[in-house]
Amino acid sequence: MIDWLIRFALKLVETCRDILPIAATIIGFQLLVIRKPLAYPGKIIIGFFYVLLGIVFFLEGLDLALFPLGNLMASQLTTPEFLGVNPLDQTVSWQSYFWVYIFAASIGFSTALAEPALLAVALRAEQISGGTIRAWGLRISVAIGVGLGLALGTFRIVTGSELYLYIIGGYILVMIQTRFAPKLIIGLAYDSGAVTTSMVTVPLVTALGLGLASTVPGRNPLLDGFGLIAFACLFPIIAVLGYAQIAQWRSKGSLSPKP
Repeated sequence: MIDWLIRFALKLVETCRDILPIAATIIGFQLLVIRKPLAYPGKIIIGFFYVLLGIVFFLEGLDLALFPLGNLMASQLTTPEFLGVNPLDQTVSWQSYFWVYIFAASIGFSTALAEPALLAVALRAEQISGGTIRAWGLRISVAIGVGLGLALGTFRIVTGSELYLYIIGGYILVMIQTRFAPKLIIGLAYDSGAVTTSMVTVPLVTALGLGLASTVPGRNPLLDGFGLIAFACLFPIIAVLGYAQIAQWRSKGSLSPKP
């Protein structure tokens, strides 16, 4: 218990050091540029204290739960016994890692739905659009995009193929979709790729990538373990633009005169 309290106190000090530039910037602009006193300083101090505690508990949770869990799942899903292959075989077929792809897609879908940043953006988009953009439709499409992206990202790790080929191909597809997608959704689609890579998704995805690259024969965690976050950013854009295009085509089809 004492060791945990010491580690918690050290992490609290580190978090205070990280938060201090943000607080200094906000207070400095308020007092020196805007030249007005802070409104409700007591609430601001309490709010910063809550932020500090929340970040410390979150970081502690990452170290105790999320990172070990991601590594454990990756190692269990890639054991020769689970794959049903010879432990001495260093050339396992990519088809043998079927459940790894399913797990990555499931993790991507569920973490995207649970992402607080995506929820806030989706609700705000529904309010501003007057219901034209549905919050649940946006969240589901983004979650599907993250799931597909992580499945493809784990396939890249397993096969050892080059990351830039997937990223270049993905952004070429995004540019084509942007040309034909409704203007109403383009900015929101591009932002959707960023909001999915926040406090819930990034730790699990990073742990999964590093754990998978550590257990797949012939893979280097430093070279192959990173890059899944890029897939989690790119494929929600593709999914949301595709969702908007499908909705547009369906609306045109329903409005077209029947013979």
